Amino acid sequence: MLIARNLTKNYSNLPVLKGVDIQVNKGEIVTIVGSSGAGKSTLLHLLGTLDTPTTGQISLMGQEVTRLKGRSLADFRNRNIGFIFQFHHLLPEFTALENVCIPGFIAGVSRKAVRERAAFLLDTLGLSQRYDHKPNALSGGEQQRVAVARALINTPAIVMADEPTGNLDSQNARELHQLFFTLRDQFSQTFVIVTHNEELAPLSDRQLVMKDGKIVDEILSARP
Repeated sequence: MLIARNLTKNYSNLPVLKGVDIQVNKGEIVTIVGSSGAGKSTLLHLLGTLDTPTTGQISLMGQEVTRLKGRSLADFRNRNIGFIFQFHHLLPEFTALENVCIPGFIAGVSRKAVRERAAFLLDTLGLSQRYDHKPNALSGGEQQRVAVARALINTPAIVMADEPTGNLDSQNARELHQLFFTLRDQFSQTFVIVTHNEELAPLSDRQLVMKDGKIVDEILSARP
Protein backbone atom coordinates (compact mmCIF):
# COMPACT_ATOMS: atom_id res chain seq x y z
CA MET A 1 0.00 0.00 0.00
CA LEU A 2 2.68 2.51 1.05
CA ILE A 3 6.23 2.26 -0.22
CA ALA A 4 8.96 4.84 0.29
CA ARG A 5 12.51 4.51 -0.94
CA ASN A 6 15.70 6.37 -0.02
CA LEU A 7 13.98 9.34 1.59
CA THR A 8 16.24 12.17 2.61
CA LYS A 9 15.30 15.56 4.03
CA ASN A 10 17.61 18.49 4.58
CA TYR A 11 16.76 21.78 6.23
CA SER A 12 19.36 24.23 4.92
CA ASN A 13 22.58 22.29 5.48
CA LEU A 14 21.15 20.08 8.24
CA PRO A 15 20.31 16.50 7.18
CA VAL A 16 17.28 15.27 9.18
CA LEU A 17 16.49 12.08 7.24
CA LYS A 18 19.38 10.11 5.80
CA GLY A 19 18.01 7.52 3.39
CA VAL A 20 14.87 5.91 4.83
CA ASP A 21 13.08 2.93 3.28
CA ILE A 22 9.65 1.91 4.55
CA GLN A 23 6.80 -0.32 3.41
CA VAL A 24 3.37 -0.55 5.06
CA ASN A 25 0.72 -3.11 4.11
CA LYS A 26 -3.04 -2.67 4.15
CA GLY A 27 -4.53 -3.24 7.60
CA GLU A 28 -1.22 -2.85 9.41
CA ILE A 29 -0.62 -0.71 12.47
CA VAL A 30 2.99 0.45 12.36
CA THR A 31 4.52 2.62 15.04
CA ILE A 32 7.60 4.77 14.58
CA VAL A 33 9.58 5.17 17.79
CA GLY A 34 12.84 6.74 18.88
CA SER A 35 14.22 9.63 20.88
CA SER A 36 13.32 13.25 20.24
CA GLY A 37 15.14 14.58 17.21
CA ALA A 38 15.46 11.18 15.55
CA GLY A 39 13.38 12.30 12.54
CA LYS A 40 10.07 10.56 13.34
CA SER A 41 7.69 13.46 12.75
CA THR A 42 9.64 14.59 9.69
CA LEU A 43 9.25 11.11 8.20
CA LEU A 44 5.52 11.07 8.97
CA HIS A 45 5.04 14.48 7.35
CA LEU A 46 6.79 13.27 4.20
CA LEU A 47 4.74 10.06 4.06
CA GLY A 48 1.57 12.11 4.56
CA THR A 49 2.57 14.54 1.76
CA LEU A 50 2.55 17.49 4.18
CA ASP A 51 6.18 18.09 3.20
CA THR A 52 8.38 17.02 0.29
CA PRO A 53 11.57 14.96 0.51
CA THR A 54 14.89 16.35 -0.63
CA THR A 55 15.41 13.08 -2.49
CA GLY A 56 13.54 9.80 -2.73
CA GLN A 57 10.18 8.44 -3.84
CA ILE A 58 6.87 7.79 -2.07
CA SER A 59 4.15 5.61 -3.56
CA LEU A 60 0.67 5.23 -2.06
CA MET A 61 -1.84 2.84 -3.62
CA GLY A 62 0.28 2.72 -6.76
CA GLN A 63 0.41 6.50 -7.14
CA GLU A 64 3.85 8.09 -6.94
CA VAL A 65 2.84 11.03 -4.77
CA THR A 66 6.21 12.74 -5.05
CA ARG A 67 5.22 13.57 -8.66
CA LEU A 68 2.01 15.34 -7.65
CA LYS A 69 1.88 19.10 -7.19
CA GLY A 70 -0.57 21.78 -6.17
CA ARG A 71 -4.28 20.96 -6.46
CA SER A 72 -3.65 17.39 -7.63
CA LEU A 73 -1.61 16.68 -4.51
CA ALA A 74 -4.13 18.38 -2.21
CA ASP A 75 -7.01 16.39 -3.73
CA PHE A 76 -5.11 13.10 -3.45
CA ARG A 77 -4.22 13.84 0.18
CA ASN A 78 -7.79 14.77 1.08
CA ARG A 79 -9.22 11.58 -0.45
CA ASN A 80 -6.63 9.07 0.66
CA ILE A 81 -4.84 10.20 3.85
CA GLY A 82 -6.30 10.93 7.27
CA PHE A 83 -4.38 12.85 9.93
CA ILE A 84 -4.49 12.78 13.74
CA PHE A 85 -2.20 15.05 15.73
CA GLN A 86 -1.29 15.45 19.38
CA PHE A 87 -3.50 18.54 19.52
CA HIS A 88 -6.87 17.86 17.96
CA HIS A 89 -7.04 21.13 15.95
CA LEU A 90 -10.85 21.18 16.01
CA LEU A 91 -12.42 24.43 14.88
CA PRO A 92 -13.95 25.97 18.02
CA GLU A 93 -16.89 27.66 16.29
CA PHE A 94 -18.22 24.37 14.85
CA THR A 95 -19.96 21.43 16.52
CA ALA A 96 -18.48 17.95 16.71
CA LEU A 97 -20.56 16.83 13.73
CA GLU A 98 -19.60 19.87 11.68
CA ASN A 99 -15.89 19.42 12.46
CA VAL A 100 -16.04 15.82 11.27
CA CYS A 101 -17.86 16.83 8.07
CA ILE A 102 -15.37 19.46 6.89
CA PRO A 103 -12.96 17.20 4.92
CA GLY A 104 -15.93 15.52 3.25
CA PHE A 105 -17.35 18.86 2.17
CA ILE A 106 -13.92 19.85 0.82
CA ALA A 107 -13.86 16.61 -1.18
CA GLY A 108 -17.12 17.58 -2.85
CA VAL A 109 -19.20 14.70 -1.50
CA SER A 110 -22.90 15.43 -1.09
CA ARG A 111 -23.70 17.14 2.19
CA LYS A 112 -26.31 14.51 3.04
CA ALA A 113 -23.87 11.62 2.52
CA VAL A 114 -21.15 13.39 4.50
CA ARG A 115 -23.45 14.09 7.44
CA GLU A 116 -24.68 10.49 7.47
CA ARG A 117 -21.14 9.13 7.52
CA ALA A 118 -20.08 11.65 10.17
CA ALA A 119 -22.97 10.56 12.38
CA PHE A 120 -22.06 6.90 11.81
CA LEU A 121 -18.45 7.53 12.81
CA LEU A 122 -19.37 9.51 15.91
CA ASP A 123 -21.78 6.72 16.90
CA THR A 124 -19.03 4.13 16.34
CA LEU A 125 -16.66 6.15 18.53
CA GLY A 126 -19.18 6.45 21.36
CA LEU A 127 -20.10 10.08 20.73
CA SER A 128 -23.75 9.73 19.68
CA GLN A 129 -24.78 12.21 22.40
CA ARG A 130 -22.18 14.80 21.39
CA TYR A 131 -23.15 15.75 17.80
CA ASP A 132 -24.09 19.32 18.68
CA HIS A 133 -21.41 20.00 21.27
CA LYS A 134 -18.63 22.43 20.41
CA PRO A 135 -15.05 21.50 21.34
CA ASN A 136 -15.02 23.55 24.56
CA ALA A 137 -17.91 21.41 25.83
CA LEU A 138 -16.05 18.14 25.21
CA SER A 139 -13.45 16.39 27.35
CA GLY A 140 -9.92 15.92 26.03
CA GLY A 141 -10.62 12.30 25.16
CA GLU A 142 -13.85 13.22 23.39
CA GLN A 143 -12.11 15.93 21.39
CA GLN A 144 -9.49 13.47 20.23
CA ARG A 145 -12.16 10.94 19.20
CA VAL A 146 -13.85 13.67 17.16
CA ALA A 147 -10.47 14.23 15.52
CA VAL A 148 -10.27 10.49 14.77
CA ALA A 149 -13.73 10.60 13.17
CA ARG A 150 -12.65 13.59 11.09
CA ALA A 151 -9.58 11.65 9.92
CA LEU A 152 -11.81 8.78 8.80
CA ILE A 153 -14.61 10.77 7.12
CA ASN A 154 -13.30 10.28 3.56
CA THR A 155 -12.54 6.57 4.09
CA PRO A 156 -8.79 7.14 3.68
CA ALA A 157 -6.44 4.42 2.59
CA ILE A 158 -4.17 5.24 5.51
CA VAL A 159 -4.21 7.31 8.71
CA MET A 160 -1.08 9.14 9.86
CA ALA A 161 -1.01 9.89 13.58
CA ASP A 162 1.64 12.09 15.21
CA GLU A 163 1.77 11.56 18.99
CA PRO A 164 -2.03 11.10 19.11
CA THR A 165 -2.06 10.30 22.83
CA GLY A 166 0.55 12.86 23.86
CA ASN A 167 -2.03 15.29 25.22
CA LEU A 168 -4.24 12.69 26.94
CA ASP A 169 -4.24 11.23 30.42
CA SER A 170 -3.42 7.53 30.79
CA GLN A 171 -7.04 6.33 30.78
CA ASN A 172 -7.98 8.25 27.64
CA ALA A 173 -4.72 7.19 26.01
CA ARG A 174 -5.53 3.51 26.63
CA GLU A 175 -9.02 3.99 25.21
CA LEU A 176 -7.64 5.65 22.09
CA HIS A 177 -5.10 2.83 21.66
CA GLN A 178 -7.91 0.28 21.78
CA LEU A 179 -9.92 2.33 19.32
CA PHE A 180 -7.15 2.13 16.71
CA PHE A 181 -7.14 -1.65 16.92
CA THR A 182 -10.93 -1.82 16.79
CA LEU A 183 -10.92 0.31 13.65
CA ARG A 184 -8.26 -1.89 12.10
CA ASP A 185 -10.22 -5.04 12.90
CA GLN A 186 -13.60 -3.67 11.77
CA PHE A 187 -12.58 -1.66 8.73
CA SER A 188 -9.09 -2.95 7.81
CA GLN A 189 -7.87 0.57 8.51
CA THR A 190 -4.14 1.14 8.13
CA PHE A 191 -2.24 3.32 10.63
CA VAL A 192 1.25 4.77 10.80
CA ILE A 193 1.74 6.23 14.28
CA VAL A 194 4.61 8.25 15.71
CA THR A 195 4.62 7.75 19.46
CA HIS A 196 6.63 7.90 22.64
CA ASN A 197 3.93 5.91 24.44
CA GLU A 198 5.45 2.74 25.84
CA GLU A 199 2.06 1.02 26.05
CA LEU A 200 0.95 1.68 22.48
CA ALA A 201 4.14 0.90 20.57
CA PRO A 202 4.47 -2.78 21.58
CA LEU A 203 0.83 -3.43 20.62
CA SER A 204 1.39 -2.48 17.00
CA ASP A 205 2.15 -5.01 14.29
CA ARG A 206 5.63 -3.56 13.87
CA GLN A 207 7.78 -0.96 15.58
CA LEU A 208 10.24 0.93 13.43
CA VAL A 209 13.02 2.35 15.57
CA MET A 210 14.62 5.58 14.37
CA LYS A 211 17.93 7.08 15.37
CA ASP A 212 19.80 9.99 13.82
CA GLY A 213 17.57 10.17 10.76
CA LYS A 214 17.58 6.47 9.93
CA ILE A 215 15.50 3.38 10.71
CA VAL A 216 17.91 1.26 12.71
CA ASP A 217 15.68 -1.59 13.89
CA GLU A 218 12.35 -3.30 13.29
CA ILE A 219 10.53 -5.04 16.14
CA LEU A 220 7.69 -7.40 15.32
CA SER A 221 4.68 -7.61 17.60
CA ALA A 222 4.74 -10.12 20.41
CA ARG A 223 0.93 -10.23 20.46
CA PRO A 224 -0.64 -13.66 19.86
